[in-house]
Amino acid sequence: MSDQQQNNNMIYLQPTPVRIWHWLNALGIVTLCITGAQIRFPEYVNIFGSYRAAIRLHNTAGIVVCLSFSLWFFYYTMVAGTMAQLYFPKKEDLKYGILRQAIFYFFNYFRGKPNPHHTMPDNKFNPMQKSAYLAIMFVLVPLVSLTGILLMNVAPLRDLLIMIGGLKILAGLHFLLACSLCAFLFTHIYLATLGHTPFAHFIPMWTGWEKLEEEHDSGHEHDPVHGAKQVH
Repeated sequence: MSDQQQNNNMIYLQPTPVRIWHWLNALGIVTLCITGAQIRFPEYVNIFGSYRAAIRLHNTAGIVVCLSFSLWFFYYTMVAGTMAQLYFPKKEDLKYGILRQAIFYFFNYFRGKPNPHHTMPDNKFNPMQKSAYLAIMFVLVPLVSLTGILLMNVAPLRDLLIMIGGLKILAGLHFLLACSLCAFLFTHIYLATLGHTPFAHFIPMWTGWEKLEEEHDSGHEHDPVHGAKQVH
């Protein structure tokens, strides 16, 4: 079945490799957040038993997330070849799209206005999502992974760590980056509920299929600059 096939107002949006990666990555990040909280605040959080068990599970989840990130990068770069198309904002996205999408999320959604972005397989993410995912996947996740790997084995770089302030500086940086990733997770879940139904954006990550919006079915598109509808 082609990823581009449309049938009965449904579109195949999320291929199987993407769905597997998404839930594997989500499980790994949630595990990292919970075990990290126990490691950082052992006197308040005790979910996984001993301190050593939390560290062992945290390190394992970290390795899983690093591997899943590598698979994600390989798939979109080498297999699908759509990394730049999907994740890099275009000029119009930066000039008009981000502001228009922010207005929708903060105001127009609650007024019943239509989403200015129509999801398609070759244009999955709105301008705000592109910008956020670009920062998360190409800056935040690599930095969290790098600092975590260094904390797992500090001996080879002990002299370098001493030069930059010691292990506490590295641990503090890793913690702050992890908090940012955790905050993104909650934001991601909330924004995913802002579809035409609260679960409309969750279903494609289980089935791969998403229902086309009415504006898309009726042949209307939003002007990329001013948001006005054009009839084809």
